Amino acid sequence: MAIDPTGKDLKRFLAHEPERPVVMLNLLRFKDGGAEGYADYLRHFRRSAEQVGAAIIYYGLGFDPIVAEQGQDWDAVLLVSYPSRYAFSEMVRDEEYQRGTHLRTDSLVEAVLQPTADASPAVWGD
Repeated sequence: MAIDPTGKDLKRFLAHEPERPVVMLNLLRFKDGGAEGYADYLRHFRRSAEQVGAAIIYYGLGFDPIVAEQGQDWDAVLLVSYPSRYAFSEMVRDEEYQRGTHLRTDSLVEAVLQPTADASPAVWGD
């Protein structure tokens, strides 16, 4: 299962509006005992994120889904805002950040990193 972005993934990610702000949706499935290890990763992550102007918007643990097929439930959701796609890429490549990525990798069975952009003005006409 996919957990960490590859160089190819980042290249594709940066090909689309690299200066546009982005909110990264993280869907997380933990290994047994992985929630504790992921908490260690988040402490490490916050230092690196702040260096590029990113911030955690929300982190929450999942409960039994109301509507989902078998296997579509997630253990946790994390939303992180980045000032740009480039800032995300810069953070991921940073040596200090890289020193702690094992905390994330070792905690997860599966993850989805879904970039999102604010669509509310287009939807609500504001």
